[in-house]
Amino acid sequence: MRVVKLALAVLLWIVVALCLAATVLPHFLDRIYYEGPQSAHFDGAHFFNPDGDDDRLRTSRSSSRFGFVARYLLGDNGRPVWPDRVPVRPSKPAARVVGETMRVTWVGHATLLVQTNSLNILTDPVWSDRAGPLGLGPRRVAAPGVEFDDLPRIDLVLVSHNHYDHMDLTTLKRLWQRDRPLIVTSLGNDRVIGGAGVPARALDWGQSLEARQGVRVAVTRNHHWGSRWFSDRNRALWSSFVVELSGGNFFFSGDTGLGDGKWPAEAAALGPIRLAAIPIGAFRFQERQMAAGSHVGPLGALHIWQGLGQPQAIPIHWGTFRLSREAYDTPPRLLRAMQECAGADPRRFASTPIGQPVDVPPLAAGGTPPDFAKLDACIRAGRFDALR
Repeated sequence: MRVVKLALAVLLWIVVALCLAATVLPHFLDRIYYEGPQSAHFDGAHFFNPDGDDDRLRTSRSSSRFGFVARYLLGDNGRPVWPDRVPVRPSKPAARVVGETMRVTWVGHATLLVQTNSLNILTDPVWSDRAGPLGLGPRRVAAPGVEFDDLPRIDLVLVSHNHYDHMDLTTLKRLWQRDRPLIVTSLGNDRVIGGAGVPARALDWGQSLEARQGVRVAVTRNHHWGSRWFSDRNRALWSSFVVELSGGNFFFSGDTGLGDGKWPAEAAALGPIRLAAIPIGAFRFQERQMAAGSHVGPLGALHIWQGLGQPQAIPIHWGTFRLSREAYDTPPRLLRAMQECAGADPRRFASTPIGQPVDVPPLAAGGTPPDFAKLDACIRAGRFDALR
């Protein structure tokens, strides 16, 4: 009897502790990263998408991110199997690329090395093996396409938002200690980065700064959300970027959903885009889903590409960290199949192996835009259902 009473007492204290944690921890984990006047996307405490926040953790009754996490931890026999590791042949980039020649190397996930005009640019640099706090989170299946010590001296770093698979404080600290680059991000994220002892310049959507003579960085709108913990949601802003260059601009979408679909044209209005980095992965949380509220798949990526003027583009945000339910190589295969259906030139928006340097062609007018009516017909006919 004493054992039963003791067990009940222990259980009661566990319940009390859990109730206290549910009350106290959210406030403890909350952070105020930015204080400023209200705006069209800031209510005085939290940022929001002015085109509507369809990016909550539960996108529908049958498509719960919490449900996906639970299945991820407990097992989900219905989802496609991913490889534990994929082969990567890292490259050693040149120290500089001079003149208007532009070279891009996909390091993995949303990390790109862009070299042009004797300027070395890194986007959302992540060299850690896991994308998450305290050594937890998804483990990368693809090693970085450039070993950290083989990176050339970095001049400019773009950090789109504060999710762990995009803002890796360990990597940012290493970069700062080695190269002292200019780090540009959006409002509030400078506080998070600064907590690691690394200075960053934070701008609002529509603001810009001169990185060096003849090179301007503009922070532009996209459609996403931000958080390091669940309780500090949207305390810092998310963004895309345009780097204005003499040979044609570089556009980095960051992590994004499609939203109203108008923001790519806003970025293109800053000048013709020579190279765009557009996400295509982490979009499926249930069978045949084509997009999540805050992540585009290939269908949304084609809409973004069209809004940018069909520039030369490289698909990112796939094949490195498993964040959703689609198979490892479904994003590029689905992109290629959709391009074929829609009559779009696949050579202007094609996947490239991690670690392979690619020379970007000179600025040129876009070709035939995708025929989305044909693409919708292909989707309705089930043309892509086999690509899980």
